Amino acid sequence: MTTLVLASASPARLATLRSAGVEPVVIVSGVDESQLVGLAPGELALGLARLKCDAVVGRDDVPAGALVLGCDSVLELDGEALGKPADAAEATRRWRAMRGRSGVLRTGHCLTDTATGRTAAATASTTVHFADVTDAEIEAYVATGEPLWVAGAFTIDGLAGAFVTGIEGDHHNVVGVSLPLLRELTAELGHPWTSLWASAR
Repeated sequence: MTTLVLASASPARLATLRSAGVEPVVIVSGVDESQLVGLAPGELALGLARLKCDAVVGRDDVPAGALVLGCDSVLELDGEALGKPADAAEATRRWRAMRGRSGVLRTGHCLTDTATGRTAAATASTTVHFADVTDAEIEAYVATGEPLWVAGAFTIDGLAGAFVTGIEGDHHNVVGVSLPLLRELTAELGHPWTSLWASAR
């Protein structure tokens, strides 16, 4: 029985873990994401995940012996790393650039075992194909506010689900946490994935 601490405020990551039988303790890192600049998209996602994980590992409210997970996602389009858009105008520009094309959603995962101090980290990548949505659809979607809160200005498990025509890779990664990769990182630190299941406690 192993406790997982999720160093993220993302409701989508929490819901994904819960649906997989894991009931994490949520401790938001509060990391300033603007401190990492000039990195390739995959490196940026992993670097931010490390920062989030490290910010939480040393805190007093982390349960003894817990595994701490930091995650961060960016959408790579034309070699650029796209996080959360700054405002509605940027979200609109993004969607006009993305429609009818494909991007790669990269999520960095950093997992630290507080009992041993060991860390395992990796980035999961999933190709996302976007529908050729109309200006009116983009305008309506941006008006909901949803794209302002998520990396890449879209969700696959929300209102933008109809605007994603297909993916290549792990679906959960697009939501914000790759369960197959997390299982591998957990095993790398010597814990069976099934020890995270809430029903096993």
